[in-house]
Amino acid sequence: MDILQPLVDFFSSFGYAAVFGVLLACGFGVPIPEDITLVAGGIISGLGYTNVHIMLLVSLAGVLIGDGTMFALGRVFGGRILKVRFVARFLTAERYAMVQAQFEKYGNWVLFVARFMPGLRSPIFMTAGITRRVSFWRFLLMDGFAALISVPIWVYLGYYGANKRDWLMDQVERGQSGVIALIGVLLVAIVVFYVLRRRANTRRARIQQSADARLPSSTDAAPPKETNT
Repeated sequence: MDILQPLVDFFSSFGYAAVFGVLLACGFGVPIPEDITLVAGGIISGLGYTNVHIMLLVSLAGVLIGDGTMFALGRVFGGRILKVRFVARFLTAERYAMVQAQFEKYGNWVLFVARFMPGLRSPIFMTAGITRRVSFWRFLLMDGFAALISVPIWVYLGYYGANKRDWLMDQVERGQSGVIALIGVLLVAIVVFYVLRRRANTRRARIQQSADARLPSSTDAAPPKETNT
């Protein structure tokens, strides 16, 4: 929370460009809390420095371009980018292996959940690009859907709490706890979905096997036809 007021002061002086730039830096793995950045953007709108609806669009653009850049860098350069010093700081070999394991376990839904996971967002997006698990447009669709949930919440929270700072701080803390709870619910839902799908696939396979077993064997010779001589 200590960074909130410095961000508000900075954004008040430079407006939309400052918010966009900091969100872009968040997407590149710079350790600045994205949720607090979005709240600060909402606050300066509440104080009259910017329009909140334009701020929302600018924030969405900063978030998605930052995320998309991480994905694109991984997709273009592949595993070679892991040797870059800046990348190696947040995408270590251990973290890279861990993210791959999560993809194997939960599939592409990891991309959706990543939007709510500070610290793992950039490694997950870059890993998705390196492994070429999804197309860029599919990535953008899943990340964009998640951003449409999270970004408006923080921006409008800052906007409505701009002149009620104590109330705002309380709501931000609750919101962060709520995000953690939401991640838990999403993970449970994803696990349930994949368990049910696996059971359905197993059931279909058994039905197919039973149907195949009832078919005549291809090795059975057909009885010879009688011919008139």
